[in-house]
This record gives sequence, structure tokens and C-alpha cells, in this order.
Amino acid sequence: MGTVALGPSAKDAAIAADIVRHTGRAIQWAEALGGWRALPEEDLFEVEYWELEQAKLKAAGASPPFQGKIALVTGAASGIGLATAEMLHRQGAAVTGLDINPAVTRVLQKPGMLGLTCDVTDGGALKEAVETAIRQFGGLDIVVSNAGIFSPSERLEELSDANWEQSLTLNLTSHRMLLELVIPYLRLGFDPTIIVNASKNVPAPGPGAGAYSVAKAGLTQLARVAALELAKDGIRVNILHPHAVFDTAAWTQEVLEARAKNYGMTVDQYKRNNLLGVEVTSQDVAALVCAMAGPAFAKTTGAQVPVDGGSDRVI
Repeated sequence: MGTVALGPSAKDAAIAADIVRHTGRAIQWAEALGGWRALPEEDLFEVEYWELEQAKLKAAGASPPFQGKIALVTGAASGIGLATAEMLHRQGAAVTGLDINPAVTRVLQKPGMLGLTCDVTDGGALKEAVETAIRQFGGLDIVVSNAGIFSPSERLEELSDANWEQSLTLNLTSHRMLLELVIPYLRLGFDPTIIVNASKNVPAPGPGAGAYSVAKAGLTQLARVAALELAKDGIRVNILHPHAVFDTAAWTQEVLEARAKNYGMTVDQYKRNNLLGVEVTSQDVAALVCAMAGPAFAKTTGAQVPVDGGSDRVI
């Protein structure tokens, strides 16, 4: 009927699958030539516990922290989503990344990674993508609900219905649809966790950011309710609030220069306009995501953690 290959990583599972394929061919050839039988157990033991084989296994060292884990990241073609997908993968996880940008299929084209083009606001497409991820890697342990958009700056009396609806649909409703789809699989996962990417605009909104701030506040509340509902299943739900992460597609050099000029700063000063005077990058946010997915947050749920260099308005 077929075979299923299992392993502590996608690479190991692929090796097992390859052994199955070439062993199957060898058995068929042997049968055609007059018969096949397995080696006696004592001979198999000698192969598996051969001194050099054992030395090779010991030399492999400790396993990466997320080996055996399966992750799903939305908005994974660039910026925070891409940095997160790559860091989870480097730390051993098998990762599926979703993005409306077809480039996701190229940038995540590595063993143990799967990039899928998907409009996360389309319920049918999102369901198909999640099911494809499950078929590819066999389960789900980590979900990073990251996809979002920063709406154009508009004061409330000027706020267009289109921008309002677009922000609510992508920054809030799509995350609810994702939760609905992944929760049944996470209940079967190992140390399952959901990490939601909200915004510093939740505790400290700014003028002109009504559509974005309201959607992100709703997303934060959604995650808090999820933490309450899913704790009994052992599913942790935590929230991060990034701010001023400039190495993303939304921040072109022209936009940075215009914003910096408005504040009477250079671009470098604008990037470091926080209490610690540091620049916050996508890699910094990805590192916090990995911490939240790991043992440091094993007994934490419903937490909201900033990654913004320190905001005097929030503090």
C-alpha cells in the first residue's frame, strides 16, 4: 500500500525513506533471482553496534533545541516572519511558511522547510495550506501567527472604510481563522505553543494609526482568550509587542528618511529612538519568538512581552 517514514528531523525521515526505497528494490531483485531473506539478528546487531558506528553517533553531539518540532509561520516571505522561520529551522524545527508573496516558495526552499503561497484572509486557501503542512511534516507543535500590514496613516475623521476593513481582516480576522484550524492539531503536539505578533501600538497607540492599533488590540485580546481556553490542553499562548523594526518591506529608505525628518533626526537616530538607544531588527524579534517557543517559557502563558528597546510611553 505504501510506507511512512519517521525521524527526529526531516533529514532523518528522508534518510529512512531512502533506505526503504532501495531496500525494497533489492528485495524485489533478489526475489526475481531466486529468493531473499534477512540477515540473522546477531549479524544485524554487529552492524548496528559496530565500534565505528557507535563512535559516529557519539560524535554527532547534542540535538538542536527544536529537533523533532514542527512549526508554522505566517507572513514568512520577508521581515520578521522570514527571520523567525529561518531561526526556528536553524534550531532544528521543520518549518512551513505561508505568505501571499510567491517568493515564500523560493526563500524557504531548503530541506525541512516548505513555503506555500497563501492569502491568509481566504479561509479556504488557509485551510488547504494548513492541511498541506500537516501532510508534509506529520503534525504541528509551534504556530507563529505573524502575518500583518501597517495601514496608511489616517486620522479618524479621514479614515477610509477600505483601510479600516483591510486592517481588521488581515491583522485580526485571519488570525482567528488560523487559530480555528491549528488548535485540533496542536492538541496532539509536543509542548504545543502559539506565539502571536501584536504591536507596541496596543499599550501605546499613536495618532493616525487607528485602523492598525484597533486591530492589534483586538488580536491581543483574542490571544488572551486563547490562553484561557487552551491552557487545559497544555497549549501555551503568548504575545509579543515589537516596535520600530525597520528591516522589513514596509520601511523603504524613502519612508525612513521622511519619518526621521519629521522628528528632526537622522535615519540612524530615528532607528535608535528608544530608551536603550538600540536598533531593533527582525532577528531580535525572531530570537524572542524562539525563546517563547522553548523551555524558558514552558510555564508561561498569556504573557505580553515587548521587544522595542524600551518605550517611555509604554513604561
